Amino acid sequence: MSKIKRNLTSNLNPWVETKNTTDIKNRTGNLYESIAVIAKRANQINISVKEELHSKLDEFATHTDNLEEVHENKEQIEISRFYERLANPAIQATQEFLDDKIYFRKNDDDLFS
Repeated sequence: MSKIKRNLTSNLNPWVETKNTTDIKNRTGNLYESIAVIAKRANQINISVKEELHSKLDEFATHTDNLEEVHENKEQIEISRFYERLANPAIQATQEFLDDKIYFRKNDDDLFS
């Protein structure tokens, strides 16, 4: 099982739940910074899931030039269904953020002064 599948299927509820904004704010001291960290991580998750999905679907793709013929592949359908059932990357990133699984640092403006 791939690293992405192991991380994404580990007891994560795919349904949206309300989160306490105070808990999110306390991680960085600013709610907007916390949301920016979560958004960047969600983008990373989304990119890696897309790459893995496309690589798996390319294994079953037939590269013919015949547009009239539509061919269904059961393996492709099952793979697509699995990825559709995964939790939204924003939900995954928020949970990782609240569980302190994301490393982030603030950019110091006085770094080169």
